[in-house]
Amino acid sequence: MTLLITNIKELLQIRERTELKVSGADMKELPAIKNAFLLIENDVIMKFGEMNHCTNIDADKVIDASGKIVLPSWCDSHSHIVYAGNREQEFVDRINGLTYEEIANRGGGILNSAEELQNTDEDSLYEQSLKRVKNIIKLGTGALEIKSGYGLTVDAELKMLRVIKRIRENAPIKIKATFLGAHAIPEIFKSDADAYINLIINDMLPLIHKENLADFIDVFCEKGYFSLEHTNRILKAGLEYGLTPKIHVNQFNAFGGVPLAVKNNALSVDHLEELTEEDINALKASNTIPVALPSCSYFLSIPYTPARKLINAGLALALASDYNPGSTPSGNMNFVVSTACIKMKMTPEEAINAATINGAYAMGISEDYGSITTGKKANIIITKDIPSYNYLPYAFGDNHIDQVIINGKVVE
Repeated sequence: MTLLITNIKELLQIRERTELKVSGADMKELPAIKNAFLLIENDVIMKFGEMNHCTNIDADKVIDASGKIVLPSWCDSHSHIVYAGNREQEFVDRINGLTYEEIANRGGGILNSAEELQNTDEDSLYEQSLKRVKNIIKLGTGALEIKSGYGLTVDAELKMLRVIKRIRENAPIKIKATFLGAHAIPEIFKSDADAYINLIINDMLPLIHKENLADFIDVFCEKGYFSLEHTNRILKAGLEYGLTPKIHVNQFNAFGGVPLAVKNNALSVDHLEELTEEDINALKASNTIPVALPSCSYFLSIPYTPARKLINAGLALALASDYNPGSTPSGNMNFVVSTACIKMKMTPEEAINAATINGAYAMGISEDYGSITTGKKANIIITKDIPSYNYLPYAFGDNHIDQVIINGKVVE
């Protein structure tokens, strides 16, 4: 099956296979071809260039993209899309003045979601979650990381990871799974956090490894959740089972989590609403990529990740949705890109780079996803007729997507 897209107003994010991420000042550059074509064979990008070079090409299907922009699909490297129910009442509680921490301290937050999930059977959890995945695909997401962490018991964490595995097997997009048993300390372990850490290390990890249920391991390294010592123990235990570290860090407090993540060769450090010079210096000496979650800051009314500090320090930056029931009940990466521009003062070029190739890097998949590159997967967004790519973040309330192509096939 060959698909030819012709008369593309502008084809964005043209890169060589060797470019796995974009850092610092280079993030302001978004390589593009105007009046372009793109040829897809089966699920792979085969050829692209200027329209005057589009000769003698026979294709099974042709899409005329006159007036439209084509770019790689979004790569969302941080989500909690597998969950049960919702937390709409907590949304109202925050409007009435309660903080995220106050809601958590009275049994809300992550523990609320954990109780709901523990009481939901696997098939129902799968159906709820797959529906969300299908929705974000239509919004342009072509690769997705999904975390556990709303189980907090051996059985419920395994249930979540098995659901993620089912989604991976049945959804058309690339899925990466992260074990986040260290998302919160369950109520029964409040007076003995070490016992819960031991449960994660001695009981959960061996079973997860046996069933091959995860690619990454994550920890919510935050005051009131998991200390530096706990985080270090869990990451090292995960590494013994072949799980690459990723880490929730610096959402509310900066107390050494970023250097610890770098020391453990974490693929990414996510959140970073709080940031110190020590954190920046640690990242500059590493291959760890920072990931900002602007729609979380928007929803919780907390500070935004200081993107300009990170980029001006020469670092790469990725953007992700943080889709979850408590602090970001949306996986719309188009809104993430807009919010990064509006609230974090990222340029459209920086934001698109952060949500495509750098998002892919934060999932360890940028060799095959995140750019328009010969040989990469044909996961593509075709916009509606818009003036320029600047219009994507500018007109933030509109849906600018005309068609989404996943693995070379138009999503219906």
